[in-house]
Amino acid sequence: MRVSPEPEQRQAVLDLMKRYRDALNYSVRVIIANKALSLGKAHKLLYKDLRERFNLSAKIAGDCYREAIAIAKAWLRNPRRGKVPTARGLSMWLTHKLSYRVKGDRVELIGGYRLRIIGWDRRYDDFPNREARLVFRDGEFTLYVYKHVPRPAEYAPKGVLAVDVNERQIVVGNSRVEVRIETSVERALRYRRLAERLQGKYSTPKYRAWLRRSGIRRRVRYFHRKAKDIIEDWARRTSHMIISLAKQSQLAVAREDLTGLVGGLRRLPKDHRVALVMLGYRRLAFWMDWQAEKNGVPLFVVDPAGTSSTCPRCGAELVEAGHRRLRCPSCGLEADRDTIAILNIEGRALGKMGGSLTSPTAPQVTDVSPNRWGEPVNRPKGTLALQGGEEVRRNGAAAGI
Repeated sequence: MRVSPEPEQRQAVLDLMKRYRDALNYSVRVIIANKALSLGKAHKLLYKDLRERFNLSAKIAGDCYREAIAIAKAWLRNPRRGKVPTARGLSMWLTHKLSYRVKGDRVELIGGYRLRIIGWDRRYDDFPNREARLVFRDGEFTLYVYKHVPRPAEYAPKGVLAVDVNERQIVVGNSRVEVRIETSVERALRYRRLAERLQGKYSTPKYRAWLRRSGIRRRVRYFHRKAKDIIEDWARRTSHMIISLAKQSQLAVAREDLTGLVGGLRRLPKDHRVALVMLGYRRLAFWMDWQAEKNGVPLFVVDPAGTSSTCPRCGAELVEAGHRRLRCPSCGLEADRDTIAILNIEGRALGKMGGSLTSPTAPQVTDVSPNRWGEPVNRPKGTLALQGGEEVRRNGAAAGI
């Protein structure tokens, strides 16, 4: 929820958040140095200093070393950890009813601070509040309140909706339907290029002048933030649409496990590599998993190896048959490589579900002429060859289906 402190308390709230940030950085260093990863040890080491040195209230001090323990544990568990983490932004961890409480259109913080609620999402008003985080960014205060929402039970899926992620488009479908969704990578890259152009204009090989000019630095930061926000917004909207389609048809969702993808991009050309990194597969996967859990949609994560290069019908290695088209030399199947990937992802998810598409019910997924490869077309009556969404609707309307 967006909040705003009383005008006379605005500076006091900012001072409190700055003291909290300094106390948090101090606590992280002390906890890591002494391996004090339990609340009892951290309390003995830090409570007195946080109260006297940083002038924090008792409960805010407790919240501070609780957050410091969480940061220290995450850093110590990381095998590739670098320097000790340091908080730079203004943010506070708050405990419900002890550090903060919501009363009507106001939020009260311990210590007598009052913040007016400007706007919030009322869909979750019926669920109890948990911990919250007060954040100050770009001149505005935002209170992120965690809610305890019961997890809905998963339904028994009637099939699988597979998701194949590419640089320019996301392909969603199965053996009977296919939809292609354009990505926002070009829009995001435009702002990234603007930032890089501005950095290059105010830089020399020996001196980066843009770092010394606050106006240029703010503009560069704005362009990078804009690019990031475009991808984040696209990932949220796309994941919501995919999960809504699956829930409406009572289907499970299957996606590829793209963990470690960035490491494999080093061999690609720079422009292609930058676009794939900018796209943010990880954000899309995160929001798909979150939406699936929130809506009770079964989700399967499958091995991505060979999904675009093996035949979904017989498992043979496919050969090139044109631009982004593949053909099976064994059974004659020919289709777009994204269609091939969708069918393979669907098949692997069905294998995890304990089912499969048998040959009498699996539709023919090729738009080549019958008997071109010496094989009859045995597509069930009333089913269309798998093509792009617009082409499917156009051909279906012409055939009266």
